[in-house]
Amino acid sequence: MAKRSAKRRVSRADRVERALPALSSLTDLPAFEDLRSSEAQREAFDAACARLATQDAVPVDELTPGCVVRLDRGFPAVMCARGVVRAEFATQLTKGDFSRVAVGDWVCLRVPEGHEMALIQEILPRESDIARWKGGARGERQTLAANVDVVLVVQALGHDVISCERIARSAVIARDCGADIAVVLTKADRATPEVLGADLRLLQEILGEGVPLAVTASRGDASEGPLAEVAGAAGAQWGNDGVRRVVPAGTIAIMLGESGAGKSTLLNALLGREALETGAVRERDDAGRHTTVARRMVKLPDAGVIVDEPGLRSLPMVGHERGLAQVFPEIADAARGCRFRDCTHTHEPGCEVLAQHEAGQFSPARLETYLALAHEMRESATTLDPDVVI
Repeated sequence: MAKRSAKRRVSRADRVERALPALSSLTDLPAFEDLRSSEAQREAFDAACARLATQDAVPVDELTPGCVVRLDRGFPAVMCARGVVRAEFATQLTKGDFSRVAVGDWVCLRVPEGHEMALIQEILPRESDIARWKGGARGERQTLAANVDVVLVVQALGHDVISCERIARSAVIARDCGADIAVVLTKADRATPEVLGADLRLLQEILGEGVPLAVTASRGDASEGPLAEVAGAAGAQWGNDGVRRVVPAGTIAIMLGESGAGKSTLLNALLGREALETGAVRERDDAGRHTTVARRMVKLPDAGVIVDEPGLRSLPMVGHERGLAQVFPEIADAARGCRFRDCTHTHEPGCEVLAQHEAGQFSPARLETYLALAHEMRESATTLDPDVVI
């Protein structure tokens, strides 16, 4: 009995600290000054303070805005003006409909005197919500990061021209969720100058020339050479400094890519040291292994902040029609002129999309990508449980 009583006396904070990395070991986190809330979020924080002070008699000097900078097993580390703290949810928040935080969320944080952990009193409204569909017909949207400015789609290069399908779906999700997109091509030294040139031309054909591109190499970052020349001729940024220019100071970005795309290797290069664990490359498919497990923010020297996200096996197209129209605006505009509302733009009479394609208004690769993603969204809509709200 004595042993059981002693076990019960172990505090929640002690259990959290035993299970998670100590706050003192969390390096490369952004400082509070590196993060910025919006005017709407600041107004929401002030309203939350007034409400908590009036209704719950919470001392106002215990309340401070904070940003979630790391999630380990669901436990948030929050950066505030006083430094980084571990936090748990206030009771009234756990009883509500929205008690899940994501990296990048701004919160109303209470830091009571003598309390073992800080308390997240409210989650402030999001300016952007980078989310994917997780699960089948009864699945749900999973937020990967909040309040992100730009999504960096990381794609490893190889001996053959890359497939742009994964990049295009990432672009659709990013735009639908309120963020811009940039593409970072890694491991360029595995490609020939001819293949790299073909990759860049295909990306610009499908995504348009307005999407920023950056190219990095695994072995060295020389500013001169055939690969750098090809990247520069295509208008792409070259090397680690090129990636930093895509994520300038004051910008919050998230890296999305499959396991083995080289995200952790790239972040180590951007940080200038081996700060993040990387996996060995498998010989059978020349791909890396999944190494990132926690979602966390990383501050880049002389640049902005990047959310390091574990590799994602899938990015289903469920309910992203708005993003599709933003990535392919001229095709979406043409679709409004089709004779039939449910036109698939493949064979129907009176199809304005096919008519404009035949007139040379958009390329075969761009139209093919649009049709594939639109078809996937139509198919997913028919399989969703009718009670599921997207």
